[in-house]
Amino acid sequence: MNDNRPIGVFDSGVGGLTVAKEIKRLLPNENIIYFGDTKHLPYGDKSKETITKFCKKITKFLVKEDCKAIVIACNTATANSLEEIKEAAGDVLVIDVISPVAKKVAYELNQNIGVIATKATVNSHAYKNCIRKHNRHLKVIEMATPLLVPIIEEGFRNTSISKSTIETYLAHKKFENIDTIILGCTHYPLIEKEVQAAFQGRVKVIDSPLIVVNELIHQMQKNNLMGFTEEPNYHFYFSDYTENFAKLAKQFFGKSITLELKRL
Repeated sequence: MNDNRPIGVFDSGVGGLTVAKEIKRLLPNENIIYFGDTKHLPYGDKSKETITKFCKKITKFLVKEDCKAIVIACNTATANSLEEIKEAAGDVLVIDVISPVAKKVAYELNQNIGVIATKATVNSHAYKNCIRKHNRHLKVIEMATPLLVPIIEEGFRNTSISKSTIETYLAHKKFENIDTIILGCTHYPLIEKEVQAAFQGRVKVIDSPLIVVNELIHQMQKNNLMGFTEEPNYHFYFSDYTENFAKLAKQFFGKSITLELKRL
């Protein structure tokens, strides 16, 4: 039996496309519905209550669209609203982006782990708490990097602006001795090469989307949710049109996608 209902993915903007792209690569016969809450981005500077309100509305929309699984492709949403999202999802499988990454990193040969993320994610200490739950001997250093999401959303990747901002953040003395860095925002894989360049290859950069999608596959197999569609449908909803969102969605998924404005 194939379960050809779609996999739902949501984020505040374009960042979650890095996770959706990995779902497409590893599960090429699955349908995907993506919701980018571009009207309300960035989530990282908003209160827990506001973030939760947005996330619950999106989750209920994805449930209504008959999604068989929902991937919270947003670290800020995961860090602040995971339990409320699960409650809104009911019986639908929910995969977050923090716990699979934290678990994997905790059992690898890492000693000093850096995390860059939004203010809301860092203030929640979600990564530190989750990693140390699995391995209390690890040192976890978190840093808020609030300028990176707007730079990425406005299309300034691989420019002098992104380069100088990334280098300024990563040159901070608290990151002097780290051996591993977690890109604690789904936007950040879009600047992964720039992060690697700033560290000149001496720090391992964690591939979060790959880890998250492997967890999704594991849970879908376990719950008999795997599907097979010869020509899968990729439907992208956004709460406010942005050229960068449309450009990246088409770049990652080709031109045969549906882009639709949706106010919740």
